[in-house]
Amino acid sequence: MVNEVPAYVLAALTAGGGITGYIRTGSLPSVIAGTAVGALYALGGYRIATNQQYGLELALLASLVLAGSSIPRAIKTQKGLPIGLSLLALYGLFTYGTAYKNRL
Repeated sequence: MVNEVPAYVLAALTAGGGITGYIRTGSLPSVIAGTAVGALYALGGYRIATNQQYGLELALLASLVLAGSSIPRAIKTQKGLPIGLSLLALYGLFTYGTAYKNRL
């Protein structure tokens, strides 16, 4: 099974990315999106750690949402923050996607 630590790390980094986006640009949607995706990662990690249902699915959903929002922005702007968030999303997609596939 998947270790819960990566989900908590991804949660913190994603929320931190949203806060950083707000500090740099004053974008309130950055904070909202970052903390919402971070909360999905945190909840998924908690559910994985406590062997509850839908932990992997929540973490995978968070990765999909993060990838969908950050990868196009990273391609368009080629700035560090969107590239970093895209790498986090790809890591999450690989980690949780593989775990989900192996579970089936």
